[in-house]
Amino acid sequence: MSAAPHIPVLLDEVVEALDPKPGSVIIDATFGAGGYTRALLEAGATVHGFDRDPDAIAAARQWEETAGDNPRLVLHPRRFSEMLDAMHEAGVAAVDGVVMDIGVSSMQLDQPGRGFAFSSDGPLDMRMSQEGESAADFLNTAPEETIADVLFQYGEERQSRRVARAIVAARPLETTGQLAHVVRKALGYRPGAPKDPATRSFQAIRIHVNGELDELEAALSASEALLTEGGRLAVVSFHSLEDRIVKRFLRDASNSGAAPSRHMPDVGPAHQPVFRKPAKAVRAGKTELDRNPRARSAVLRSAIRTAEPARSPKGPDAERISA
Repeated sequence: MSAAPHIPVLLDEVVEALDPKPGSVIIDATFGAGGYTRALLEAGATVHGFDRDPDAIAAARQWEETAGDNPRLVLHPRRFSEMLDAMHEAGVAAVDGVVMDIGVSSMQLDQPGRGFAFSSDGPLDMRMSQEGESAADFLNTAPEETIADVLFQYGEERQSRRVARAIVAARPLETTGQLAHVVRKALGYRPGAPKDPATRSFQAIRIHVNGELDELEAALSASEALLTEGGRLAVVSFHSLEDRIVKRFLRDASNSGAAPSRHMPDVGPAHQPVFRKPAKAVRAGKTELDRNPRARSAVLRSAIRTAEPARSPKGPDAERISA
């Protein structure tokens, strides 16, 4: 990993939001190719990198091997929703920063064998962890109604029932090319159209197979519990479903939502703010967009932790912590 295989999105803005110092402890919750981690290590921070993709962890092991007796990179081959449990197991009670880059990575998209993209044909897989139910398993066994619900909820596909009906009629599906062909035919796609209609369905199926939105909500809750007073959270998202979750979380955590109607009684906030008012959302500028088209839809949201106790946690660690 002498050079990152992809360009980290909004790198300068993320580093500025995290404000790493020598000795800081920061979680890179979506390690990927290590672009953010590299910059954080250069700033003197210790980084705990999480990734459920065994390929990403395997590629990063050389960093650990060359770190010596006092490594500043600690790898965790597990879901970022489990970071609270993982950090406690590592003997770390609090951290100074958490960064997340939500969604599929460039490395995964660029490997046809992983089945995330339809730009080149490959097995219909889409599993980030390379374990469990694949996209093919889901599409070839799930009821038509379930497939339609997934396409509508996670892909915002308005013609989800038509697409689901076509998928069931074309079973069994084994490759990304087959799925893309079925979706395009169902939606009347014409080559040269500005956006391929298969994009929405691929996004929806990937999110479902990997439980991405549930993972995100659990990871945000874990970050709240782990960040020390003054600790910083930075989240980069790439589509409206993810960004909506992050925006709502920070709004609720900081009590910075819209004021109640004057016709309603003011009962006050349900809790003291656990984050300061979030910074203004940041998008990539022209220079970065020219260099890295992937940044086109990226949105960075960030906030700073207050001294207030964390709210009740959500996700896989919740029961243990609440007990």
